[in-house]
Amino acid sequence: MADPIIQASGVVKTYRSRDVVVEALRGVDLQVAAGEMVAIMGPSGSGKTTLLNCLSGLDGIDAGDIKINSRSLSGMSDNALSDYRARFMGFVFQSFNLLPVLSARENVELPLVLAGVGSAAAKTTAMEKLEEVGLADRANHTPAELSGGQAQRVAIARALANEPAIVWADEPTGNLDSENSGEIMNVLLRMNREQGQTFVIVTHSLEVGELADRIVNMRDGAIESERAGTGANSVTAQ
Repeated sequence: MADPIIQASGVVKTYRSRDVVVEALRGVDLQVAAGEMVAIMGPSGSGKTTLLNCLSGLDGIDAGDIKINSRSLSGMSDNALSDYRARFMGFVFQSFNLLPVLSARENVELPLVLAGVGSAAAKTTAMEKLEEVGLADRANHTPAELSGGQAQRVAIARALANEPAIVWADEPTGNLDSENSGEIMNVLLRMNREQGQTFVIVTHSLEVGELADRIVNMRDGAIESERAGTGANSVTAQ
């Protein structure tokens, strides 16, 4: 069995202020297989987003180890880690995080340009990604001219622009109604199944979580339980 694409071992994360110490993660162990879609669920304050931020290298950890493709994040410099994220990871957030002065196409082009892709190639790829999420006809619209569901699909196209091995999604349907939530999840599921990309999704929505291959339930900074979802390509991390 190949090594998991994501492996967390004994991960501890503590936040300290003058008067308060919060143990956000308490010895978390987690493995995710390549091509798996995992939903991380739990009540507010359970550590879901902290875990995603630590797994992706956006936040450092206090103890334990996190490996992506068998490479330990703790051994990488900040610059190396930033470059690694840009090349191998995509991010989708609840608030979309689109730049308001740019068109949909320009927002999708941005990570490509930052990665050194030429302008013509970046434009071509951006249009291909917008086509994949059904928004090629909105390429020249700014975020203010898009609905919430359309803006999130642009954010997904941007996350997929560099064809990352892993996509991290933090409440990707949190600002959307049920119809748009369903459309967004259909896009993510299609990308997962057609392109074999690994998805780790933080969500409060049981409907969203059930679509994943596996549901990881957190409470008080620890994994409380895991169970299979209804994902059609269900796999088990070893």
